[in-house]
Order: sequence, then structure tokens, then C-alpha cells
Amino acid sequence: MNRTTLSLAAVATALAAVTGFATLTAPASSSGTGADGKPAASTGSRTRLPVERTGLLCPAPSDSEVADTTYTSFTPTGIPGTSRPADGAATSSTPTAAPRADLYPAATTTADKPAPKDKKQTPDAKATAAKPLLTLTQPGKPVRLETDSADATALIGKATGAAAPGWTTQQTTTVSGGDGRGMLGLSCPAPDTDLWFPGASTSAERQDYVHLTNPDDAAVVADIDLYGPEGELKSQLTEGVTVPARSSVPVLLSTLTAEKATEDVTVHVTTRAGRLGAAVRAAHDEQGSDWLTASADPSGSLVLPGIPADATSVRLVAHAPGESDADLKIQLAGKTSTVTPAAAQSLHVKAGMTAAVDLKNLTRGEAGTLLLTPSQPGKKPPVVAALKVTRGSGDNQETAFIPAGGPIGERATAAGSSAKGTTLTLTALTADAQVKVTASAGTEGGTPATKTYTVKRGTTTAVVPSIPTGLKGTYALTAETVSGGPVYASRMLAEPEDGIPMFTVQPLEDDRGTVEIPTARQDLTVLTD
Repeated sequence: MNRTTLSLAAVATALAAVTGFATLTAPASSSGTGADGKPAASTGSRTRLPVERTGLLCPAPSDSEVADTTYTSFTPTGIPGTSRPADGAATSSTPTAAPRADLYPAATTTADKPAPKDKKQTPDAKATAAKPLLTLTQPGKPVRLETDSADATALIGKATGAAAPGWTTQQTTTVSGGDGRGMLGLSCPAPDTDLWFPGASTSAERQDYVHLTNPDDAAVVADIDLYGPEGELKSQLTEGVTVPARSSVPVLLSTLTAEKATEDVTVHVTTRAGRLGAAVRAAHDEQGSDWLTASADPSGSLVLPGIPADATSVRLVAHAPGESDADLKIQLAGKTSTVTPAAAQSLHVKAGMTAAVDLKNLTRGEAGTLLLTPSQPGKKPPVVAALKVTRGSGDNQETAFIPAGGPIGERATAAGSSAKGTTLTLTALTADAQVKVTASAGTEGGTPATKTYTVKRGTTTAVVPSIPTGLKGTYALTAETVSGGPVYASRMLAEPEDGIPMFTVQPLEDDRGTVEIPTARQDLTVLTD
């Protein structure tokens, strides 16, 4: 074959390849949400479709012999902004796979376990062959799993088909005595690569563990950095923490540094490759325990929703991860208006450092949401933040954490609600809003109940949700923005025991049940220089 023939063949091959090449048209907005916090509407260049696969990770609940843990898994029916019917039947814009969401046990290792030589290792046979501990196959009906085992492992969850959009799992643990006494709850997080946890501690009174869970089939190396009031704490961890495939590793924060113990620490977890689920289990000798979940991404303004009306102590912890100091204005959106608390009107956070302030007598008997905004509108350095909230006094104290969170958008869900002790808090910031709240059927039976609430701009409304008729078991709460917004929300579970006001708070955020799909088109301009 001569030179000319070769050139013509090469051109023909190139043309054949690029004829089918799809160029992704950039969306009109780089964000999946609009200024009101809702998912952006479809345009001619994009459309929103239900997600067909999603995952989440639940950390090992407790190693206590007196711990009782409940997992509640739930997927709401219907998807806002699509043509999916309420019964979950497939349409042209909905997942066609059969609905299924499973929670599998993860292997448990320790931080001092030698790192595997091959980071692309095959998961161990036990993890690969494990059967799901809990399976959901019907959107709209929660399922529950209970365990009192001190050896309960972390769980790896995955959902497909119509069970994927909006799938959530609540993990709630009650420890009646001893180390870690209290009520610990979290909505099992999705895996991520960059997470911030302000509000942790390395003090002698606290035993804080960061739990790292790897859902994938290759080992992941995570770096854990700690920041206190004077800046980054010198680390004794020089090579990162290796989390084997489909495994979970708990790491005691106080062992990561030899520096003086401090009450207020911000934990930063990043991965060198791959992704992890992470959460901090914080336990105080006298003030109970709870899970500290990740703060919203660093931002100039933050919202921390759902401070209980009877909070006896509220401590704000913030960290400025950038290169500029942050001056924050502190406000509380209460029952009738937004006010500046007398205890503290502002907080100065130095770059790279963690700052904290006690907000005494903050709520004055009314539930509220804390707002952090730049003191100088032209300067908006990013911050992360969380609240440590205490109820009770003396020997009968219990603690929960409220990280900064995002709006509910079109829909957000919290599973594992009880007939007694459940409170939903709704906050509207820039405009009046209407929110439709649906209480699902129970895990063992019941008929869903729906009620719409009006929330005035700049205020917080705390309600006891309507209980499903004939409720048996636990149920899920789904909040949908009908009009106005953005709306921020949280759900509190309370279960007094022996005079201790045990409780836990979970912020509700947009469930990201849909994904933006750009329009694809053929483009032969790739042939030109």
C-alpha cells in the first residue's frame, strides 16, 4: 500500500469517528439550583431527569453493650419537575429498572492496620459475598432494621431504578449508659472527596472519632487535618489513613496530634483519589453524645437550621479555610422576626483558624435558625460552621450538633420519625414560603398524611407534624417547597430517658433526586484546527 492510500484511509477513519462524536452543550447556569434554592428549570439546552443510581454510607453505630440502633430506609414517591406519576410507574423520563435499595455490611479495620501494597485490591470475599441486611423495593413505604449488637458494622448502601431518586437512610442509636451515653442520629451521607467538620474536639472530656467508610473496590488514602484556635495542629499522621475496599476505619482524633488538647477543632478530610463517607462520633463525659456531620461547603454566608426552643446552651464553632480573615454577623431567625442576639452580635475568624462563641439565652423559649453573613457585604471570605446544642442541666445534659446546611429546594426527606418526640423546623429567609409536608406510611402500616405550612419571611416555624393515620412503626417526613423560598429545615427526634432529654437533630437538604442532562449534538468542527 502506497503513502497516498494510507493518508486517505486515515482521513476516512477520522471522519467516521467524529461523525458520531457528541458535544455537550453547556447549561445556561453552571449550578443545578437557582437563586431561590430550587433546582433550575429545564431549558432548550438541558433537561432534568431522575437519577438512576445513588449511594450512601452509614458509620458503625456504637461499640457499647447497651446501645440500640434503628435504621430506616425510605424513597419518596413522585419526582418534582418530571412526569413521573405518584405510583412510581416508569415513563419516558423515569428510571426503568426495578426499584431496589440495599444496605450491605462493610468490613471494619483500624487506622493502625498496615496499608495494602496494592491500592487496586479486590475486595475481600466476605464483603463481596455479603447479603444485604436491609432492602427497600417500594417507594413511599419505609423499611426498618433494628440491632443491639456491640459489633454492628458500618453499612454501604446503593439504590437503583425508581428507588434511587431521593433515597435516604436514617441511623438512630440510643446508648442508655456508660461511655457515649445519649441519642446519636444522622442521615447516612453520600460519599465525597472534601469534607469539613467544625465542632469536633481533642479535649480530655471528649472522645471524638472520625469514621471513614469506603464504598468502592479499591483502597482509598485519606488525609485528616485538624485546625484549632491557633491554626493547624501539628499532625502525627504523615502518610494518611488507608481505608481498604468496602471497609470502614474509625480514627480517634486526639491520637492524630501531640499538641495541647483543645475544645474547638475543625476536622478536614480529603482523599488523594477515590471517595469516602465520613462523620465524627463525638462523646462527652457528662454532656452525652451525637454524630457531627459535614458542614455545607465553605461559603461567605451560612444557615444553621433548627435550634430547639428549650436549648440551655448553644456554642457556635466556625473556621475560615481561605487566606482571609472572616468577620461574621450573627442573627437568629425566630418565631416572629430575625434579630441580633444580645449575647454575641458578631464573630471574627482568623484565616486558617477555628473560632467559637457561646450564645447564652439564645432561643428564649422559641425554636430558631442561626444565620451567618459577612459583616462587610463587600468582603465574603468562605467559612464553615456548626453548632453544639445542649438541652438539660447538671448531670442530665444531652448534646446534639447542627452543621450549616443548604435549602430543601424542591424536596427533602428525613426518615426514622416517631409518633412522639418529632419536631420539624422550617425557616424562610428572603420571601414568604409555603411548604407541603407529607408524613409517609409507617414501617409496619399506616396511611400517609399531608399538611401545608406558611412560613413568613425572616422567621422560623416549629411544628409537630401530622401523624399518619393508623401509624405503626416509624415514618418519613418529606418537605416540598410549594411557593416562595428558599426554605431551610431540620428534624429533631427527642426521647427522654431517666430524666435525660436525649435528642438528635438532622438538617434537611435537597434530595438531588434529579440530574441535569445537557443536550448532545453532532459537531464536525473538531476536525478543524
